[in-house]
Amino acid sequence: KVMEDRAKMAQGEIPMDWGFAENMAYATLLVEGYDVRLTGQDIGRGTFSHRHAILLNQQNGDNYIPLKFLSETQGRAQIFNSLLSEAGVLGFEYGYSSTVPDKLVIWEAQFGDFANGAQVVIDQFISSGETKWGKLSGLVMLLPHGFEGQGPEHSSARLERYLQLCADQNIQVCYPTTPAQIFHLLRRQLLRQYRKPLIVMSPKSLLRHKLAVSSLSELTDGGFLPIISEIDDIDPYHVTRLVLCSGKVYYDLLEARREENLNHIAIIRIEQLYPFPNECFKDEIDKYPNVEVVVWCQEEPMNQGAWYQSKHHFFDIIGDNVPIVYAGRVPSAAPAVGSYKTHLNEQKAVVQAALHGHK
Repeated sequence: KVMEDRAKMAQGEIPMDWGFAENMAYATLLVEGYDVRLTGQDIGRGTFSHRHAILLNQQNGDNYIPLKFLSETQGRAQIFNSLLSEAGVLGFEYGYSSTVPDKLVIWEAQFGDFANGAQVVIDQFISSGETKWGKLSGLVMLLPHGFEGQGPEHSSARLERYLQLCADQNIQVCYPTTPAQIFHLLRRQLLRQYRKPLIVMSPKSLLRHKLAVSSLSELTDGGFLPIISEIDDIDPYHVTRLVLCSGKVYYDLLEARREENLNHIAIIRIEQLYPFPNECFKDEIDKYPNVEVVVWCQEEPMNQGAWYQSKHHFFDIIGDNVPIVYAGRVPSAAPAVGSYKTHLNEQKAVVQAALHGHK
């Protein structure tokens, strides 16, 4: 079924999903002669069964990797399911990436919190290696992130930690929300003359979300967008409430706003949190001259997520004329609750606070 659907996506018969666009990023780079290397726990299948870069022949037990058979002149495709030894594997991939500037090197955590076991590598090498030793790396870290009601340890990739490490243009932290965005983001990482580690808050439910789809033309045209503008036909002069967000919560906000027909609210997605896209952000803000309040909405607790590490960008650009308020979960020592029912109630409250204010 997955392969049948991807054949239809390639023909433009149905919108493309995340797995298709991600594989197309690797395939196009390989055909252009670049090498691609992926390691991580269950990276062949993908933690949430979306990638299927390694296919298993159930009759003889052989593995088949389609990315190795694209053309006679293609680059080298390496895909390895690794041990649950995050510090060792991530440390090796960091060292590997520092020696091969023209190769896309990716490490994926099975869940975002698995990177906790490799924190020493992130702090000592990935975030500061260039400043301390002049050692360049283009390593990509794919960290599944998003609050799905599955408990604390499967919820957060600890976005706040990476943003706290950001300074001197040392790393990139992105939170893409569409298949086209991950396609262009991965290609951009290798093609542009800019070698910095890339930290990606990678989705879970968005892998199959009915709204998180892209068209073929979005892959063939354009590029990665640090900020995605309002997508609905809303008069910017009628907008009095502007909601800023990153990641999966966007689709919760979008569906709620459409259901309630709240045409005075615009929603802007910030897809690159660092380096913060100041000029793009200012251009977006200037589209809405009658805004009365700006809201930052996140699904993470207040002491986590992007709020504390990003709000100074909002205040610097928006100034004191318009109040900027927070809509999200209250501070918490744990990343998420352990009850699905409680999670749903909290998530609904987050969305309502963003759209209507706290009751």
